[in-house]
Amino acid sequence: MQVGSNQLYRFLIDNLNSALLLLNDDLTVEYLNPAFEALLKVSSSRLNGCPASALFRDGSNVMQSIETSLATGRPFTRRHEFLDCYSTEPIKVDYSVIPVELGSEKKLLMELQPIDRFLKINREEAMLSVQDTSKTLIRGLAHEIKNPLGGIRGAAQLLDDEIAEQSLEGETRELCQIIMTETDRLRNLVDRLLGPNQVPTYAQISIHEVTERVVALLQAELQGQIEIVRDYDPSIPSLEGDFEQLIQAVLNVARNAMQALLDAKQEAPRITFRTRVSRSFTIAGERHKMICKVEIIDNGPGVSEEIKEQIFFPMISGRKQGSGLGLTIAQNAINGHQGIIECDSRPGNTCFSIYLPIKVK
Repeated sequence: MQVGSNQLYRFLIDNLNSALLLLNDDLTVEYLNPAFEALLKVSSSRLNGCPASALFRDGSNVMQSIETSLATGRPFTRRHEFLDCYSTEPIKVDYSVIPVELGSEKKLLMELQPIDRFLKINREEAMLSVQDTSKTLIRGLAHEIKNPLGGIRGAAQLLDDEIAEQSLEGETRELCQIIMTETDRLRNLVDRLLGPNQVPTYAQISIHEVTERVVALLQAELQGQIEIVRDYDPSIPSLEGDFEQLIQAVLNVARNAMQALLDAKQEAPRITFRTRVSRSFTIAGERHKMICKVEIIDNGPGVSEEIKEQIFFPMISGRKQGSGLGLTIAQNAINGHQGIIECDSRPGNTCFSIYLPIKVK
């Protein structure tokens, strides 16, 4: 079937990753592509006919520039302007304006690039690269440690049997038991460093089945000490994942929040589980049409500045009793689902965001 030129152009524009906006000669919105909808998190029906000044924080300054461009026919580029996102924080963008003529009509084409998202993508790629290197190094060290641990454990067991046969009870046998106990503890720690030893079982699952299981576990453990709030988007489609691994990942993040609140003896402690859908989202250099976003938010003291950039690395913990493996295991599990975990923390509001791709048929 032949596709008309207009249909082809519309198809190409609708599938661009760049956010595009077409303004009429009265500087109101005539058209925006899906990437712009995703950037601003608002539908085209809401923005059609909207004055361009309403889209920007400094609307008067922007309007002066685009009025000049429309009158002179000269394109221009501006950096570090802020879009008003209606429901979320303003988005910092670079944008270009190109005057165009369609027949006898003058219009303006605006192309916008979100700066914050590009910076975040660069940070994600750098973090994933460091994590991959760290993971390879740790796995190699863990295997090297595990081998002599087996020998130590075996020798200690033989020594314990010998002590028992000769009826040498008391301190001697107690010391032998300590060797075996500590060896077992180190072996378990190494096993956790190596990650799950089972092959993931992928199936179509609802993310809310995962969060509800985690909520049930926390409620049983907390017995009302912390308020748990659910803020779900029921329209999120199912995604492909390993049910048990996703539960473990979300539970590890949620337990981190729980421990932070309990340790700080936070007044009116609260953990919120929020789910949303985002579109045109890039993870590790790959663009996904749709992703599921799970946020675990607490009102605790926040992550210490000293460890904020390293919290997903092994053996990094903000708690004296922490092993520093919970978030590492969670990140590895989410990475295995082609997703990622991010952290945004300040006193009174710490948010761990889990991003999981949804395959669109």
